[in-house]
Amino acid sequence: MFVRTVRWLAPVVAATVATAGVTVAQSWGGSAPAGSGRVTPRNVIFINGDGMAAAHREAARLFYAGLDGRLVMDSLPVSGQLTTSPRDPETPITDSAAGASAWATGQRTYNGAISVDVNGNPLPTLGTQAKAAGKATGLVTTAQVTDASPAAFFSNSVDRAAQDDIARQYLEVSKPDVILGGGEDWWLPAGSPGAYPDQPAADPTEGSRGTQGDLIARARADGYQYVSTAAQLATVRRGKLLGLFANEELFQQRPEGQGDVYDPPVSLATMTRTALSTLSTERRGFFLLVEEEGVDEFAHNNNGRRTLQAMGELEKAVSVAREYAARHRDTLVVVTGDHETGGLAVEDTATTDESGDGVSAEDGPFPVAGSPLSFNIDWTTGSHTGQDVPVTAYGPLADRFTGKHPNTYVHQVLAPVLTRRSS
Repeated sequence: MFVRTVRWLAPVVAATVATAGVTVAQSWGGSAPAGSGRVTPRNVIFINGDGMAAAHREAARLFYAGLDGRLVMDSLPVSGQLTTSPRDPETPITDSAAGASAWATGQRTYNGAISVDVNGNPLPTLGTQAKAAGKATGLVTTAQVTDASPAAFFSNSVDRAAQDDIARQYLEVSKPDVILGGGEDWWLPAGSPGAYPDQPAADPTEGSRGTQGDLIARARADGYQYVSTAAQLATVRRGKLLGLFANEELFQQRPEGQGDVYDPPVSLATMTRTALSTLSTERRGFFLLVEEEGVDEFAHNNNGRRTLQAMGELEKAVSVAREYAARHRDTLVVVTGDHETGGLAVEDTATTDESGDGVSAEDGPFPVAGSPLSFNIDWTTGSHTGQDVPVTAYGPLADRFTGKHPNTYVHQVLAPVLTRRSS
């Protein structure tokens, strides 16, 4: 049996939980907050753990909260399931573009599509409609800000790869008030690097590659503050905000020991907190998309250690959103994933590794927090699977997410909230 060992990680777990800001809810009790019924929310915080399904959440629960604990994302009082299949002519398994497009438009489409129908016709998106209804809008992600999931809420494209044109649409069409994440490469012309140099040592394939001109300069001309470091972000004034903190993603996604790095220059929780501070000044409310991309990317690489690390960072961002909603009872928080990645299974450490000793070998053992026990993470693929994904929710209309629904159901719940013009 081949098992990647992370025994060295055991002494670090206590420090990780204690100092990294991961908040866990230690009891299984709890009740729905006041207003969790059919009162219409003014604000919506929609959180995507890209590639996250039930087993990812369970592995993170064991690692961070232990046998008797639970994550904040799992403590939200309403839970259900979403199916994830696209309307693709070649496969029943979705990619992030089709998955997020189903949320943003209420229509299933082909893989690679950004909020267009199966014939390539553009569809109205929740982000753009919320802006038209007078709400403030924003997106924060550890991916490129123009990657598939955020793009689906704020743009239309027949091909998710057209990230420079997606950036252009942000400025010219959907105009989100807050844009925070990675992907500076797509905002600048090829050969014209910005704050982050072309061909960095960590990944020489990265580099400025846009075809739409200097979109950062255009954003500044449109009134956006532009920041590229954590220090700059900490001193921003309220108003429109563009922050790009890396050439591409805010991490390096690779298998264990092959240059894999998860150390974002700005954490997802910090970006979320900053976005909420800016968006909350709009009296008509706001829509905020929050995404942790690292879960998906490291699961693609069957990297259990980094997948757990990304789950911990996602949990911190969920805690920020949950705390905001507790203080602002007209806020709906929804946490889910667009699909499952890796065919992840949580297994006993004595179990034979059925998947062999290749890319999909088991990772572990990982310690169970507050316990002498441990577990392995086993993988069955380096791709996506068709598993259902959990959805948990808190706040007004949270009860609508009870039960099992297609992923398009997200749009059914959110569209009446985000498209209604408030006075």
